[in-house]
Amino acid sequence: MFSAGDKIVYPMHGAGIICGIEERKILGQKKEYYIFKLPCSEINIMIPVDSEATVGIRPVADRAVISDAINLLQAESTEMDGNWNRRYRDNMEKLKSGDIMQVAEVVRNLMRMEIKKNLSSGEKKLLDSGKQILISEIMLAADMTWREAEEMIKKAVGHC
Repeated sequence: MFSAGDKIVYPMHGAGIICGIEERKILGQKKEYYIFKLPCSEINIMIPVDSEATVGIRPVADRAVISDAINLLQAESTEMDGNWNRRYRDNMEKLKSGDIMQVAEVVRNLMRMEIKKNLSSGEKKLLDSGKQILISEIMLAADMTWREAEEMIKKAVGHC
């Protein structure tokens, strides 16, 4: 169980801080919820404490893992499916995993693909989501601003 002040990653939303744990009655059921705040946002998300394992919440990566993710951003792009629909589904699954290395791979590949050709609107949204997830985790793990983390990603991918 996490506590107030813990930095966590909530897959498909990104990294944030648990502001507190509150008991709420929703649909007639009393449950405890993490109150989760995303950086650079006024949005608070309520996550049921008892769903912690099933939704894939995990602690923010340490600096060594962040370094590995940056190295992955610098590495050669991996082969993606030529069919945009399958490629979209594959990339969506990687983002849903909550694994920083898979998120970094999606961001790297889509950023480089965007240089060569226009991405579909769905893939642009996927790229934006992936960047938001990756930036938020880098920010919290490495104590950086949003802009510093974003620039670090762009530089690593070679997208300056």
